[in-house]
Amino acid sequence: QARLKESGGGSVQPGGSLRLSCAASGFTFSDYEMGWFRQAPGKEREFIAHISWSGGMTEYGDSVEGRFTISRNNAENTLYLQINALKPEDTAVYYCALEDYDVTAQSMTWRFWGQGTQVTVSS
Repeated sequence: QARLKESGGGSVQPGGSLRLSCAASGFTFSDYEMGWFRQAPGKEREFIAHISWSGGMTEYGDSVEGRFTISRNNAENTLYLQINALKPEDTAVYYCALEDYDVTAQSMTWRFWGQGTQVTVSS
């Protein structure tokens, strides 16, 4: 059974850093492009970052501001998100996802198979 398990969240003060992890199992991790999203209370899910299957290409959402770095270790089936200079507005549940082809929709789609990890930034 395919699964994604996020971890590494927590409560931190503004200016702090966190490294989120996403452990993948049940599928060939290195075959898929991966991404990170977040959802703050009362807001829609927001795209954070995307990484190619090899890790050689990355892209980031407009709100990232250069403080986020996505990476992956295919040998360990793990996706990472390094977040620096945390701000209160970064408070959200962070989810990892894989990009897959939806046969019915005939388009690429994101699959969210994890429960997310909570990040809370406050003083």
